Amino acid sequence: MKFLLTSAGITNRSISNALVDLLGKPIAESSALFIPTAIYPFAGGAGMAWKAISGKAGNPFCELGWKSLGVLELTALPTIREENWIPMVRETDALLVWGGDVLYLTYWMRQSGLANLLPSLTRTIYVGMSAGSIAVTPYNCDAEFDLQYVPDGSDRGQDADRALGLVDFTLYPHLDNKDMPDTTLANIEKWASGIPVPTYAIDDETAVKVVGGNAEIVSEGNWQLFNP
Repeated sequence: MKFLLTSAGITNRSISNALVDLLGKPIAESSALFIPTAIYPFAGGAGMAWKAISGKAGNPFCELGWKSLGVLELTALPTIREENWIPMVRETDALLVWGGDVLYLTYWMRQSGLANLLPSLTRTIYVGMSAGSIAVTPYNCDAEFDLQYVPDGSDRGQDADRALGLVDFTLYPHLDNKDMPDTTLANIEKWASGIPVPTYAIDDETAVKVVGGNAEIVSEGNWQLFNP
C-alpha cells in the first residue's frame, strides 16, 4: 500500500503534487472514502466530523474536488456484511483518514477488519491526517492524551502506546504548533529517544510519502528525523 501521511491535510502545492503523483491521475478523476471515526471521542466530535465532510474544517481534505466521495464509518462495519463494504474499499482510489484520537481509531480499525485489509490494498492510497497518520506507525505518540477518553471499565486502553505498524517509522505531527505545548522539538526528541524506530517530527506544511516501504519527506515547512 502507498501512504501520504500528513500533519494537517493537503496544506500546500508540494503535498498536493505528491498526492496526485501517488494517485497517478488528477484528483478530479479519483474516488475517495473519508474515515471520520477518530474524532468522535472528543466533545463536539459529531459536529467536527460534519465540518470535515462538508469541507468547513479548515484542513484541506474532503474539499479537494474528488470525482466521488463517500464516508466509511468504521464503527458500523462489524454489523455490515463484508461483501457490502470490502469491494467498495478495494475499488476506491484513496482512503482519507481524519485526525482525532489515535487509540480510538486503531481500536476500530482492528475491530472493523480494515487493519487486516489495508496491506492487501495495492492500488489504494492511504492519506492520513494527524491521528490518521500516527495510526499506521508502530507507536502512538498521543497515548497519554488518548487515555483520558477511554470510558470507565473499558479495556480499550490496553497497549495504548502501540499502533498498527504498517510502516517502519513513527510520526509526531504538528511540530512547534503554538496551541499544542507537547509539540516542541525538545519534547518530541525526548519522546523519540525511547522509541526503537526512526521518528519523523513534522509540522503542518510537511508530509511523509511512502512507496514500497521507502519514506520520502514532502515539505514546505519544518521537520526533523530522530534515529533510535
